[in-house]
Amino acid sequence: MTESSGWLRGVEGVLSGPDLTLTVERLAEWQLSDGMMPWYPGGHADPWNHVEALMALMLDGRKAEAEAGFAWLERLQHADGSWHQYYLAGGEVEEAKFDANCIAYVAAGLYHHWLLFEDRSFLDANWGMLSGAVDFVRGLQTDRGEVFWARKPDGTPFEFALLTGSSSITHSLRCAVAVAEVLGKERPEWVRSAQALGRVIRDEPEAFAPKHRWAMDWYYPVLAGVETGERGRHRLQSRWAAFVMEERGVRCVSDRPWVTAAETCECAMAHLAVGETAAANQLFAWAQRLRNDDGHYWTGIVYPQEDYFPANETSTYSAAAVVLAADALSGASPASWLFAEHDRLPAGVPD
Repeated sequence: MTESSGWLRGVEGVLSGPDLTLTVERLAEWQLSDGMMPWYPGGHADPWNHVEALMALMLDGRKAEAEAGFAWLERLQHADGSWHQYYLAGGEVEEAKFDANCIAYVAAGLYHHWLLFEDRSFLDANWGMLSGAVDFVRGLQTDRGEVFWARKPDGTPFEFALLTGSSSITHSLRCAVAVAEVLGKERPEWVRSAQALGRVIRDEPEAFAPKHRWAMDWYYPVLAGVETGERGRHRLQSRWAAFVMEERGVRCVSDRPWVTAAETCECAMAHLAVGETAAANQLFAWAQRLRNDDGHYWTGIVYPQEDYFPANETSTYSAAAVVLAADALSGASPASWLFAEHDRLPAGVPD
């Protein structure tokens, strides 16, 4: 497959391939010349959402633009493997703390690159960046297995863990193990970290700060492949009524009528991961209420007044979530299984 071709095929009856291509074109227009992908023009970037946007670019075959984004990360990475939480244009630091989940997610992006392009030289070139990031994240892992949320700029940790972030870290660590396997590198300590974190998420929910209002704490253990099969289906069913507005999408928080494109599409992938294809397609279709005519996606909408919130904001991470969900639903790319068939990743939690 050439750099100018892609895998965007659309979701039948909901969104066409050309519609998705338009969305990625809009994403590419907002990428800065140094590779940074801001949330919106003039806004900040964080490593997690930056990488997610790179994954959307790659699905349209935009290998060069995505690799410029990885190079931006490499230039800003600290010697200990970390990145700050938020950056402004030119590499200026807006928020200095070091968020473990944001740092870990580069592993998912690099493995996504491998699945699409099978470019071993690119993995080799970025192995140092990946291993540094993983080592930093593992440095925040407790003996029980959970990963503390972040380090302060002075290096001291915030001594609590977040369920959403830890779930995503589990998936990222498994992607890191997969990259190591591609390169023939044995990292049993990474396997142990991924499995210990997954076990705590599955079996010891009291290890995490309570964030029950937030939709991501509801579906992320399923999206990340920790709660699978019947356990995952039960988890999604148990709070569907609290978070889902019928015909509209997923609320960001249970007590506010604010539906977001990103949460709705991520939740769609969670349902897909446990075999609930009809619910996944339904949620994805509802997310199209947030599509702008120019191909961008509004971040969120408040009902019943139908005001966009934040006011008039379309965001790169919202569009990227739509593109990744569309690929998962269509099965069009070699990476389409990454958020839907978790048994294909190494280092899963033993039953």
